[in-house]
Amino acid sequence: MKNIRIVLLGEAVLFALLLCFCIFFSGGGLSSILFFIDFPSLVLILLFLIPGLAIMGEWKDFIKAFSVGIRKYSLLELKNIIGAIGAAQKLTVYGALFGVILSAIMIIANLNDLDKLGPNLAVCFLTGLYAIAVEFFLLPLKLNAERKMNEEMDFSDE
Repeated sequence: MKNIRIVLLGEAVLFALLLCFCIFFSGGGLSSILFFIDFPSLVLILLFLIPGLAIMGEWKDFIKAFSVGIRKYSLLELKNIIGAIGAAQKLTVYGALFGVILSAIMIIANLNDLDKLGPNLAVCFLTGLYAIAVEFFLLPLKLNAERKMNEEMDFSDE
């Protein structure tokens, strides 16, 4: 079993390389990095994710997901961790959908000003991009916890 923290670090490097590849080979150059930064969109997703997990009582189990494979957890704890990651995935999607809908409303409200159409559409799509990035990191956490739970179940059968 690989250390999940190394896997997440590898994913962060892969995501950064893919983003750099897309930026530099699209002809935008280094200055186009600013096109991919929209803090309100990222904050909106995090405002759905973190308080949502805390309100549901899943925050502690979600944090435990980062140490599955490093620390020993019971089958029940692993099941709770998998549930917390699933909740985080859903909250991320809901946060992104909320952000996209808000952005779409702002786009429709400002259709008479065509100069704002491009930047507003970019913000709309950035919310979805940020949700994909968060999902990119949540998926290996869930797979790691499921793999560990299957191993534990296999050991308990013997």
